[in-house]
Amino acid sequence: MYVLDTNVLIHDPSALLNFEEHQVIIPMTVLEELDGLKSGKQSVAADCRQAIRTIDKLLGDASPNDIEKGVPIVRSTAKEPMGTLSILMSAEQTGSHALPEHLNDNKIINSLAALQEKYTSRDIILVSKDINMRLKARGFGVESQDYQSDQLVDDIDLLPKGYLEFPNSFWDTIDKVETVQREGATEHILKREGELARLNINEFVLDEQGFLGRVTSVTDDRVTIRDLHQHDLMNEEVWGLVPRDIYQAMAMNLLLDPDIHLVNLTGSAGSGKTILALAACIEMTVASKLYKRIIATRSTQGLDEDIGFLPGTEAEKMEPWLGAIVDNLEALHEDDENMTASVDYILSKVPLHFKSMNYIRGRSFQHSLIIIDESQNLTPHQIKTIITRAGNGSKVICLGNLAQIDTPYLSALSSGLTYMTERFKSFIHGGHIHLQGVPRSPLAEFAEANL
Repeated sequence: MYVLDTNVLIHDPSALLNFEEHQVIIPMTVLEELDGLKSGKQSVAADCRQAIRTIDKLLGDASPNDIEKGVPIVRSTAKEPMGTLSILMSAEQTGSHALPEHLNDNKIINSLAALQEKYTSRDIILVSKDINMRLKARGFGVESQDYQSDQLVDDIDLLPKGYLEFPNSFWDTIDKVETVQREGATEHILKREGELARLNINEFVLDEQGFLGRVTSVTDDRVTIRDLHQHDLMNEEVWGLVPRDIYQAMAMNLLLDPDIHLVNLTGSAGSGKTILALAACIEMTVASKLYKRIIATRSTQGLDEDIGFLPGTEAEKMEPWLGAIVDNLEALHEDDENMTASVDYILSKVPLHFKSMNYIRGRSFQHSLIIIDESQNLTPHQIKTIITRAGNGSKVICLGNLAQIDTPYLSALSSGLTYMTERFKSFIHGGHIHLQGVPRSPLAEFAEANL
């Protein structure tokens, strides 16, 4: 029997469909918490409403007796029902061995303890994203687990970096190659074996001898690598910005490619994620006019709450959260004669819109560049909500640092950024680069390494 905590249903509103043949139990206290959180425009409220609708749909018109025993869970993908869903009433504690019931967490744990006494031959497991709740349950003698259905990797180091580095020469490792000229570019067709078997579409290959290539196609037994000129990439100036290292040059190559619809940049603080994205976006809206506008949004805990009723437009209220965007605009124009005038000129020329995530749900953005800053604080469900806003001719740029997660129920493994990186690694119109180093300043580099 798996007993679900409220935060699991908020993290993934369809979580109760992922327990296969097991019995899923939802305590009455959890329904009460969902009811208390369901109102409003926050993303949490929308997730609560969806979870409630899923529970209602699964229970259908079952009688109270059926609900107590367990209603078979019917999934659209499977013909035969698997597992059951039931609602657990809060049990009256008769013994002295019970937690005080002034907290909802304690009520849930007490209900589980009563369930254990009733079903001694069955495993009863609490599923919660809250580490403290799991510790309390284990201390009380109740087994508990994290919800891991959407964790696609066991170790963050297993995530693709977006490139494969070879010591010395890449060609020393290759026995046979077929080289062709296609559309003015040189492409190498290689057998997909050894290290090359790890490559995904739009990933890069580089070595210490100066070779740089990008994977343009992958089949079961072949991989095609387009030869790029490292010198050209390193000297490409985008809105006054020149890449400081080869990783930034690879990121810029993906950002400026109109065939790449999703770019995912990760890396430590100061590795250049925001300034690269912003320079590329201004270049593509003002200079080349490939896109009509830039939408900038960001996930912080403050944005999960309402943006408030104080005077000011949505953009003005969002400015404190998106200060990083303005900081980087200033950095791009720090050498201008009048930096303030340059930044104001850019903000007047560039259709740059600051949007709250609360009001993105249901929108559709055509021919837009959508920058999602601090995307490591999003759940997989929230990431899906934002990426599906991209309409025709739009490009999504996700920026994040998995070492700086501020949301209480997320870890590096359960973050939506990790989920998206793993899910999109074989997407033909997607690319990912993990930026190295801390070029922000010697101070930032030392702090990142030593604090």
